[in-house]
Amino acid sequence: QVQLVESGGGLVQTGGSLRLSCAASGGTFSGYTMGWFRQAPGKEREFVASITGSGAVRTHADSVKDKFTISRDNAKNTMYLQMNSLKPEDTALYYCAASPKWSTLLLDPNGFDYWGQGTQVTVSS
Repeated sequence: QVQLVESGGGLVQTGGSLRLSCAASGGTFSGYTMGWFRQAPGKEREFVASITGSGAVRTHADSVKDKFTISRDNAKNTMYLQMNSLKPEDTALYYCAASPKWSTLLLDPNGFDYWGQGTQVTVSS
């Protein structure tokens, strides 16, 4: 059983940056593909980025690929999401997720078995 805890969210002005962290415990971190998702009020959960267990392969949603970067440090059991050039439309609750399919990039939230509680990101105009 993997436990995930997100941190790093907050209030930032348009054009600002934040770095989200997802700390994992209870499993072999490199054995999990990890992902970031977000959900704005009244909207469905949306894929943001995914990274395989080794960190060798990653992908980002088209809406964020020029602004956000997913990474991981397996020695620290932590995944990150560097978010730059933030806009009000990036406002959402951001979740991290884990799947034991460690070598496969996953974009569908149904493919992930473990979820954190989320961290709020609010971008003011």
